[in-house]
Amino acid sequence: MDLSHRLAVSYYKTIATINEPHHIYLVQHIETQKLYIKKILDVYNIAVYEYLYKNPVMGIPRIIEYLEEDNRLILIEEYISGCSLQDKIDEGKLSLTDIFCYMPELCDILESLHAHSPAIIHRDIKPSNIIITNYNKAVLLDFNAAKYYSEQEKDTVLLGTQGYAAPEQYGFGASSPQTDIYSLGILLKEMTASVNYSDKRIQTIIQKCTQVDPSGRYQDVRELRNELSHLSKLPSETGLSATASSGFQKYALPGFRTKTPWKMFLSFLCYLFLTWLCLTLEIKNTYGAHLWVERIYVFAIFLSIIFCSFNYLDVQRFLPFCRSRNKVVHYLGILLLNIAVIFCLLLMLCITESIWFST
Repeated sequence: MDLSHRLAVSYYKTIATINEPHHIYLVQHIETQKLYIKKILDVYNIAVYEYLYKNPVMGIPRIIEYLEEDNRLILIEEYISGCSLQDKIDEGKLSLTDIFCYMPELCDILESLHAHSPAIIHRDIKPSNIIITNYNKAVLLDFNAAKYYSEQEKDTVLLGTQGYAAPEQYGFGASSPQTDIYSLGILLKEMTASVNYSDKRIQTIIQKCTQVDPSGRYQDVRELRNELSHLSKLPSETGLSATASSGFQKYALPGFRTKTPWKMFLSFLCYLFLTWLCLTLEIKNTYGAHLWVERIYVFAIFLSIIFCSFNYLDVQRFLPFCRSRNKVVHYLGILLLNIAVIFCLLLMLCITESIWFST
């Protein structure tokens, strides 16, 4: 097994150094030319990485290859394009909308890890270990401090980051799912402070997450996510509701969600061109209201392709294939989703024409 992993790892050449002190490099596969991340770890739990290698989790970079030798672990991970949450906070680009998007996503990731028996505890949740993708999704990195939950095994060595680590990580108990919930509370506190959001309800959630005694915290991330979901539907004391503030983020058309100027400009031109194309579309022997119905449906088909391809309003959730970490299956799922939606629209067009324009 080690021989096959050693051979596989040799297919990646280093093309850039990302963080030399932490031994993180950008590498490229010599055959496919695809980019990946290479990490060399001195501290790790091989069982955790073996599990993640065999059981990819949505929201965590896929482990492509790994090799353990000389008391070190060499990892080849999926390359995630984006910026760290820490950078977003430091640059003042974080919004209240973002907070109510990222926190449930992180809860989903941790729920998958904690559902394992025994639970996998991350133990190092902090802004620099969270990447925000170009599609504004939160991805959780760095599992070198992760371990399996053991009620009998107390933490004796601090593996985590001061300020985010729960009290039990300092030797006061055993790390558990509540350890990650503590870190989520600190993370939520830092994010809300960066946007000057001081609603009493959010403070109550933070306080419950960060109780010294783990039994006083939320018992699982699902409970925390539900609290956040309920809060996001309530108006805040400042008169701003999370739902209202997330309106642009949630309903903005693909190309406008990240508010990147050049993407917005190109998207505007694309939507403008499609609108012009459909408004001027001529169909043989079709006139008047019948022609306008045809034009509207053609426009809807074009939009459906864009919406399905770029996951507008999380439409890809309706087809499990679209959620696959396997890129071939993922893109096949998107293709099938597009075909299904287009088929439905064409069927609706036929029904409309048979009712209103039958001769």
